[in-house]
Amino acid sequence: MKPRLSPALHQHLVLTPQLRQAIRLLQLSTAELEAEVADAVASNPLLDWTEETDQGDAIPGEPSAEMLDAAPQDAPAEERWDRDAEPWQERIGPGGDGDEDMGDPGDRASSGETLRDHLLWQLHLGHFSQRDATIGLAIIDAIDDDGYLRDGLDAIADVLLPGVRATHPEIQQVLHRIQQFDPVGVGARDLGECLRLQLLALPAETPGRALALDVAAGPLARLPRIGLDGLCAELDCRREDADAAVQLLRSLDPRPGSRYGELPPGTYVTPDCVIWRQQGMWRVALASNAMPRIAIQRGYEQMIRHARPSDADYLRGRLQEARWLLKGLESRADTLLRVVRCLVREQAAFLEFGAQALHPLTLRRVAEELGMHESTVSRAIARKYVRTPRGTIALRDFFASGIETGDGGSASSTAIQDMIRKLVAAEDPRKPLSDARLADTLKAEGVPVARRTVAKYREALQIPASHERVRIG
Repeated sequence: MKPRLSPALHQHLVLTPQLRQAIRLLQLSTAELEAEVADAVASNPLLDWTEETDQGDAIPGEPSAEMLDAAPQDAPAEERWDRDAEPWQERIGPGGDGDEDMGDPGDRASSGETLRDHLLWQLHLGHFSQRDATIGLAIIDAIDDDGYLRDGLDAIADVLLPGVRATHPEIQQVLHRIQQFDPVGVGARDLGECLRLQLLALPAETPGRALALDVAAGPLARLPRIGLDGLCAELDCRREDADAAVQLLRSLDPRPGSRYGELPPGTYVTPDCVIWRQQGMWRVALASNAMPRIAIQRGYEQMIRHARPSDADYLRGRLQEARWLLKGLESRADTLLRVVRCLVREQAAFLEFGAQALHPLTLRRVAEELGMHESTVSRAIARKYVRTPRGTIALRDFFASGIETGDGGSASSTAIQDMIRKLVAAEDPRKPLSDARLADTLKAEGVPVARRTVAKYREALQIPASHERVRIG
């Protein structure tokens, strides 16, 4: 059963004017969000920064400073973070002791994430057979920076030779699965298909969606030439319906992959959330800068009532934009907190014991538990970081694919890689463990892994083959 969208995001998707803003706010990193809000405050006279103790100028009924605060004083314990109450330097770090990772989160540099990285991560988490994963890798390698698949199926089939002889239907089937990845619209072969994929991801009741699908499949390329009147004649529809469809199409992203890319040198990550232990329980809170303190100025409400009609219309428009932004920020914070709390529930052992205790976890499982679409979860964790007693880590690190173990359970690929790393670190340097020996050792510990899988994980860890690890003396 396809997961449903969260009520908050569903509301934004149905309301066309808020469509792009809701999606954009959710997928922004904290640094990008700060810049987005700063631009909004600079361009909208009805918005202003607000101090924690200054709420008198906010319009009644609008989100107050407490609502916009990531950790209000009257919130439940799991939503509050008192840095002074947590002896971070004495907490467990990656090496088991307090370490430099417990310093300011800005001290840790971000490595950035390309579109290819993001797609490969989703491919790795998906339940693909070895053959389909190989085909998927070839497809992802052919997707350009804007998110389009420019190569034809013949070209992809040629790339797979001689190892895999894939038919067009096989490649097409894997491509359809990749087109369900985030960002929505990725893997399209032209603009019409890109927009169609994004439209299909919207609720069926979205105004203009059905007609927009017809436009994307047909007269899209001719639209600048024939205009609305020609579109109405060709599709036999009313002008207002055609206008709604065109506006919906304009709200979509024609270059869905463009927001991914390497970050400039010297870029630092800013945690979006904080996870800590309190009285034996894991707690979660938004970082203070993940929810900018803004409010609507009360004075402009009075000005609207007494302004000239033209000025009043302008102010009403800015008031509507300000309300949408506040609601969008509230929805973003709610979605992010729900996702992180779910990750903490699922991966408490990872927080306690490290990578070896990471359980298999996929986007689909989190989406089903929270009643969200997979793409919503993917946007919520994209380029987001969380500060934990083990350092500042990416939210995507809480996810991992897995295999069945001998005791009927499962082990994540990350945990298996950690086991391989430790086995290699403890091996006799004069007789390094071969991939076959590593596989046998893991099997004896209840983790049946094929030799070729061990080789793949070893290469991912950048560990040389056994004959290259031999050390004499």
